[in-house]
Amino acid sequence: MLWHKFSGEPLRMPVKSAVEEAIIREKNAGYKLKVCIGTDSQVRAGGTEFATVIVFLREKRGGFMFISNEKTTQPYSIKERMLVEVARSIEIAFELCDLFSKYDVDMEVHADINTNPQFKSNEALREAMGYILGMGYAFKAKPDAFASSCCADKMVN
Repeated sequence: MLWHKFSGEPLRMPVKSAVEEAIIREKNAGYKLKVCIGTDSQVRAGGTEFATVIVFLREKRGGFMFISNEKTTQPYSIKERMLVEVARSIEIAFELCDLFSKYDVDMEVHADINTNPQFKSNEALREAMGYILGMGYAFKAKPDAFASSCCADKMVN
């Protein structure tokens, strides 16, 4: 995965190193951090575009994020696409979880899945929730899953 900042500036190091550097910088500045990881996707002609975000929240002081965009030509059902989004978020959460433990940073995985059964994405809710909770991560779904439903949603090209 290639990562960049909100400004579009590419991360010039592996994402794990950039996350650790950010945590150290923010903690040294006196901020209490929380990290939320989420993915959103859009189906477009010729494929699906995914955006995964790592959102750093400074308690009462705003935040910032790192973003990764990917495109695939593989077709997905709505349920498959929701579970692929969750898998992408879990993949990065798993890669970074030791840093969050080391520096005592709370982390949540956000799924862009509606808790209202009237929405098609709800078909994937049970599996997604089981997957995330089974990995031992805190889980949020819509309307509380802002990392995926707001931040990543705006980053899908």
